[in-house]
Order: sequence, then structure tokens, then C-alpha cells
Amino acid sequence: MVRVSTTAAGKGPEGPGPEGAARTQTQHDDDALGELGYRPELKRTLGNFHTFAAGVSYISILTGTFQLFYFGVSFGGPAYWWSWPMVFVGQFMVALCFCELAARYPVAGSVYNWAKAMGGPHVGWLGGWMMMTATMVTLSAVALAYQITLPQIDDWFQFVGDGSGKTDAAANAVLLGSVLVLFSTLVNAFGVKLMARINSAGVFIELIAAVALIVFLAAHITRGPSSVLTETYGLGSGQSLGYLGAFLTASLASAYVMYGFDTASSLGEESHNPGRNAPRAILRALVASFIIGGLILLFALMSVPDLEAEELSTGGLQYVVLETLGSTIGEIFLWAVVIAITVCVLAVQAAGIRLMFAMARDNNLPAGSRLARVSPRFRTPVVPAVLIGVVAVVILVINIDQPQIFSVITSIAIIMIYLAYLLVTAPMLLKRLRGEWHPAEGSFSLGRFGLPVNILAVLWGAAMAINLAWPRAEVYNATGPQHWYLRWGAFLFIGIVALGGFAYYWFVQRHKTGVLDEHRFEAGDSAPPPSAAP
Repeated sequence: MVRVSTTAAGKGPEGPGPEGAARTQTQHDDDALGELGYRPELKRTLGNFHTFAAGVSYISILTGTFQLFYFGVSFGGPAYWWSWPMVFVGQFMVALCFCELAARYPVAGSVYNWAKAMGGPHVGWLGGWMMMTATMVTLSAVALAYQITLPQIDDWFQFVGDGSGKTDAAANAVLLGSVLVLFSTLVNAFGVKLMARINSAGVFIELIAAVALIVFLAAHITRGPSSVLTETYGLGSGQSLGYLGAFLTASLASAYVMYGFDTASSLGEESHNPGRNAPRAILRALVASFIIGGLILLFALMSVPDLEAEELSTGGLQYVVLETLGSTIGEIFLWAVVIAITVCVLAVQAAGIRLMFAMARDNNLPAGSRLARVSPRFRTPVVPAVLIGVVAVVILVINIDQPQIFSVITSIAIIMIYLAYLLVTAPMLLKRLRGEWHPAEGSFSLGRFGLPVNILAVLWGAAMAINLAWPRAEVYNATGPQHWYLRWGAFLFIGIVALGGFAYYWFVQRHKTGVLDEHRFEAGDSAPPPSAAP
């Protein structure tokens, strides 16, 4: 009797059929991880839309535009809209550089590992440390967005007082934000598959709602774009830089939104074919967010009944939606914003978990072996999920009566993310100039455009970091008595975090750094490539 091998016939799990192709691709992905010195431990369950959704939900157009619209209008008038395409072009240069890195290094904790690969272990540690610190503060800041939206849907969500007290809003924001962080921590701790399912469903709803919002606002347009895009409210008059100074301040509203697209690659160890899919997800997330967000902002300004209404600077985009579309339809869209905030928090915490895991796996954090331990049941690092959640809640609680201090820290967290990006793009530029950077063969490559794109990415990152950190009273000391340490809070806080953290690393942790034994790739850690059956 002659036995016909199902594998050779293409029907078995390791033949050329769908299952065999998937297993072969997983093998290839794990081999690529092994080349970086890491043993594959996280479960690969994420597909194309999951990685795209991770990037979109971190940027979270509905969260960012609804949270910061008032800021842009307050300091730049409706003409602040031009900061949206300006920030997009700059961040697009950064994203293109990240795409080359994502194709070559599809690994967890992307910014940390990219900075390490481009600038060495010391630069990598500093980039990871800045990003990790900023992520925990950002998690708290995004969770506060519940307070901006939920009480406008129904007064029932104002659990602390009636909202008229001096600290009612701040205390209620901490309560709502803490509940959201607790939910996010539980979901992330139970595994990436559950997080990805909720996140993808939330992003799908967010995208549908965003497109519908564009259509509804377009149907209520009352003025042309020329009357909107040139309206400055006379802001900046009498200042040394004129309207340019006001515009640079207002541009922070866009800069605070359009980042986090690297999250699409940070889940690389849990994605199928990340070297191919991650670069696409990064670009798609950023471009989709730019188009959708830009249209929402533009049509909101073109449709609001009174372009000079004071509520534009106080009630923000929530006011525009309710005033233009009515309470019933408006509240439906506000519920979509609540969903967007929820999945944004999920994505921010997921990215922070992978970053902490990546640094701990290299023994670059205290108690590295505990932080890098992967739950055998949930196949995810549980301890980082809990730790990041606890720190985020603590940040919320200690600032319950100090909203001004919290706004300063939140602004500084965004600067630290921009600086972490710089710690990737700047060393990458040096490697290009030395002829030491070579993109992965057959994967995403900028070709001859790599050098000019990289130069623009570095110049943009440096310029925007300076703009974000500039000691403006309206940003860093907006209320109450003026304090020099608040005005210069960005430089002081970042200096303390960067110098203090790096001092600890230099004198203590760097002597212990190195891939932990339980996470180090060894021959035989992954199965050999499938071969044809006899």
C-alpha cells in the first residue's frame, strides 16, 4: 500500500495550504525575533485590522478633537485649523522613518528597541524611559476626557457635587478616569486578544461615527471655508510675533493629538507578518486620522450657527455638535466619543505594557524578571498592566485639587513623547550619513528619499519640542498666581525625569543590563522551517 502524505498534497498543516502558509509565516516572524536575541513568548493573534486599529485608537481623532478644539480656537481662532495639516506633514516624515524601522525591527516596545538599535543601549534606555514615563501620564490625561463628555450627555454622570463647586469637576474627573483606568487594566491583563477585539470594535464604531459626523456637519454648513480659515479673532495683535505667536500656541491642540502611530508596530510580537503589516498600519492610521479629523474640524467651524460664540472657547466641539445637530443626534455622537475615549485608553495602556515588558526583558528596569514575566494563561505581561494602571490612578488622585499642575504635567508628557521620537530619528539620521543604515530587503524602504525625509523628521521633531516646551503663561500657568517654576515646568520636569532617570541607569542599572536568561533566544527555541514530506 502506498500512503499519500497529506502534507505533500498541500492539505496538511505544514503544506502550502492556508494553515501551512500561516504556520510558515509565523515561523519566519519568530525567526526574525530570534535574530534580535529574544525568544518568542507572546501569542501571535493580531491581524491587519487589529494593528491598524491600535494606531488609530491611540491617535483617537474623536477623543483628541473633542478634548482640544476649545484650546485651538481660544488661542488661534478658527484659523488655527491650518495647524492640523502642518502637524500632519511633520509627523508624516517621522512616520515614514518609523515604517522602515518597523519593517526591520517588528518588536514589542518599538520606540525603545529602535532607539537602542540606532543609537546604542544608552540612547535606547533614555528613549524608553522618556516614553514609558510619558505614557503613564498620558493614560491619566486621556482618562480625564470622560469628564468633558459624559456630564454633557447627562447630569447624572456628575457624581461629585452639582458641577458648580470649585473642585467638583476635577474630583468627578478623577472618579470617572479611575474607573476607566481600572477597566482598561483588567482588559489588558486578560490578554491581547480580548483587548484587540474590544479595541477593533470600538475603532470600527469610532470610524463610522466620525464619517457620519462629517456628513451631518456638512449638511448644516452655513458659511464657506474662506470665512473660516482666515478668521483670527484679532488674536496676537500687540505681541512681538503677531498672529504667528498665537498660531504657534494654538498649534499645540493639533500636536497633542497626532502621535502614537508607532503603537501599530509595538504589538509586532503579537501580530502576523508584522514586518509587512506594521508599516502599512502606521501610515494608514496617520493618514486616515488626518483626513477624518481635518474634515470634522473644518465642517464644525463652517456649520456652527455663530462663529464668534464664546462657547466655542469653553464648550468646544461638544457645544458645536449639540448646538448644530440638536440634543438627540448630538448626544448619539457624544456617546461615540465616549467609546473613542475608552479604546484610546486601552491602546495607550497596551503600548505602555509592551514598552515596559521590552525594557524589563533587557533587565533595564528594577525587578526586571517580574516585570517581564509572561502569564502562561493569558500570554501577556500582567504585572506591567497592573503597575501602569496603579501609577495612572495615583497621578489622577494626587492632582485632584490641582488641575493647573496636572495640565502642566500633561503638556510635558507630550513633549517627552516627541523627544523620545527624536531619540529614534536623530541617531537614524547619523547612521544614514555614515552609510550604516540599510532597510530590510524586500520590505518598506524610502530609497533615495530616505535622507531628506529623515532630515525633515529631525528638524520637525526638534522645532515642535521647543514650541511645546516654550514657557507660555497661557499654557503652563493659565490660572492663579504666576509661578516661575510653572512657566518653566517643561524644562524643570523633563530635566529631573531625564537626568534623574539616566543617573540611576548609569550608576546602577547599566551594570546589570542584558537579555534575561528566561527570555534569551537559544537554538531550538523555535521549530525548524517546515520541509516537504517524502
